[in-house]
Amino acid sequence: MGLFNKMFATDLAIDLGTANTLIYQRNTGIVSSEPSVVAIQKGRGERKKVLAVGREAKAMLGRTPGNIVAIRPLRDGVIADFDVCEAMLKHFIHKVHDANRSFSKPRVVIGVPLGITEVEKKAVKESAYMAGAREVYLIEEPMAAAIGAGLPITEPNGNMIVDIGGGTTELAIISLAGIVYGMSIRVAGDKMDQAIINHLRRRHQLLIGERTAEQIKVTVGNAYPGDEVEQMEVKGQHLLTRIPRVVEVDSDEIREALEDPIRAILQALHQTLEHIPPELAADVMDRGIVLAGGGALLKHLDLLIRDETGVPVFVADDPLSCVVQGCGKALDELELLREVAST
Repeated sequence: MGLFNKMFATDLAIDLGTANTLIYQRNTGIVSSEPSVVAIQKGRGERKKVLAVGREAKAMLGRTPGNIVAIRPLRDGVIADFDVCEAMLKHFIHKVHDANRSFSKPRVVIGVPLGITEVEKKAVKESAYMAGAREVYLIEEPMAAAIGAGLPITEPNGNMIVDIGGGTTELAIISLAGIVYGMSIRVAGDKMDQAIINHLRRRHQLLIGERTAEQIKVTVGNAYPGDEVEQMEVKGQHLLTRIPRVVEVDSDEIREALEDPIRAILQALHQTLEHIPPELAADVMDRGIVLAGGGALLKHLDLLIRDETGVPVFVADDPLSCVVQGCGKALDELELLREVAST
């Protein structure tokens, strides 16, 4: 590898997600995928000591003593705790750099939610600079997801992407490397998990945490009736007695629990479709709607959207990595980066 390539080989693309942070390294591909969780030990006054980041920290959620707290520094797709987010980014960036024995500061491309405020953009950039970035570029997540899903975003045709992440659902109609119409709602995977928590509390008087709710969603969660009803045992704590107990839930019950967040996503989807110019509407009808993000993996969600809209629906080949792959492609192609980067 020549001197020029060595200088820029460490450039990074980051999907700074509410649930997970993925990092793509130029000329290498995805090098890190970890939960966006940091475990903090509280000291005297405002002092905080980072104990763990990523998977190790997520394992501590709901299981820490009083002086240790496992937190997610991003909420609804934006930074909720600047200092902790900076520590998390620094950990991930240094982890990649140390593995590659690099001494140069990286250029960094970060996916951000559609329509975040200038203050929020500044917070994301400052976190990356403080974590060791040389230059920072922002790309709106639906644009990045469309690039990562392989959609021909630079052509004069309509492409529709729905990116269902942890904190936000991003919907966009894209043509000629620009977003013709887009919207972002703060209803996504986290709201689905919370809906499951609330449902079990009401119906079964069972208290469960975020990790258990996510496990239920992945195991028996669904958006549309299937041929087979799936079941699973859920362990938690009785609401009144506080004694551990086990209840059995099935896929029909969990579909009922998820009805409100799914309905909110469908309403946003209908609103987006209503704003498509006629010529681009024909393109979307021909090409279909592409689903990306972790929420795209909810069982039968594509079937529900197809029935609700009458438009073909496709799930991206690797929905979890679409945003970071799109940011990575922009990192590799400077002309594309200039076209799609958000100021």
